[in-house]
Amino acid sequence: MISSEDKLSLCVLRLRKHTPFFGALALFLKYRLDSSITTAHTDGREVCFSPEFIESLSEKQLDSVMVHELLHAALLHIQRCGSRDPHIWNIAADIVVNGMIRQQPGLQLPLSPCIDHQLENYEVEEVYEILLSQGQLPDIGGLGEDLIPSKNEYETNIESSRELESHWKHALQQAATIARSQGQEIFPKGLLRHIEGIVNPQLDWRSLLWRFLVRTPVDFSGFDHRYVGRGIYLEALEGESVSVRIAIDTSGSICSSELECFIAEVREILRLYPNIDAELYYADTNLYGPYDPHDEELMTPVGGGGTSFKPFFEKVEEECGSSSSTVLIYLTDGYGAFPDSPPDQSVLWVVIPGGLHEEDFPFGTVTRLL
Repeated sequence: MISSEDKLSLCVLRLRKHTPFFGALALFLKYRLDSSITTAHTDGREVCFSPEFIESLSEKQLDSVMVHELLHAALLHIQRCGSRDPHIWNIAADIVVNGMIRQQPGLQLPLSPCIDHQLENYEVEEVYEILLSQGQLPDIGGLGEDLIPSKNEYETNIESSRELESHWKHALQQAATIARSQGQEIFPKGLLRHIEGIVNPQLDWRSLLWRFLVRTPVDFSGFDHRYVGRGIYLEALEGESVSVRIAIDTSGSICSSELECFIAEVREILRLYPNIDAELYYADTNLYGPYDPHDEELMTPVGGGGTSFKPFFEKVEEECGSSSSTVLIYLTDGYGAFPDSPPDQSVLWVVIPGGLHEEDFPFGTVTRLL
């Protein structure tokens, strides 16, 4: 009779043969048996399996559980939880991971897995926010709570977290390279986007806005010359010379709480960058404004109809022409009619959780409002 240890070893060999990406990734993860648990779990460094649970699974099911826990670890689901509710976060992470496994040939999820076809293609942070807004949570499924943070004090400190993040970034890059070298060009839907999110994490939208507003001079004219010789180059915020046009999506698909969030973010822009020249618009299929965003009395949203992004960009083109010193910010869910051609200005789309996927925006930089 094959032992539980041998079954785990054979599982990794099968993954290396049939799914080179997961097989290569499995080489970066430790796994062991633990009779005190009922199914399986991971702390981001290793996976623990119940021997009895292993015996109850078919080969395909065991392979799927291994991939499930492997993806939790590689996508840093333990570290990314932060101060969020761990139970809801576990459900969100399971939805994302099970969605990828569900679309992978040769794998079979056991134990009534937690699956949501509507949410599985979003990032786990977005799924978490959507679950919070819905109020009613789905069943976590047969594996149960399988994201278990380490109890070792060293393994929970910042230095160790950075080391673990670096470990999995390297592992994901190596696994993708190995898989392609073996002819595996097809990955589970959305996996490449998740990998990119770990290897090159997206800045939050306020950091992106800073990059839009801060200009780095091509010569030393904008630097403090006392520091140039010491290799310290100080960037200058030229907020006075940058104009910002802000559009808030007020179509019927945006609920009142999302509108309140949009307005709060606009106020935060003004707090962070008090010297910029800002104009505010509301937009559904029509455009309303411009309003002075500093005037609290004019911050009452107008709209409620369909969604078209065209009126805003047409207005900007009419007023600003090809001026590259104007930055355009659109707070939206992303579902609407886009203009046929991109504007000459830099565009930052700030998208709510559950909004249009980044690859479906025809132009501009997309960031999530989490």
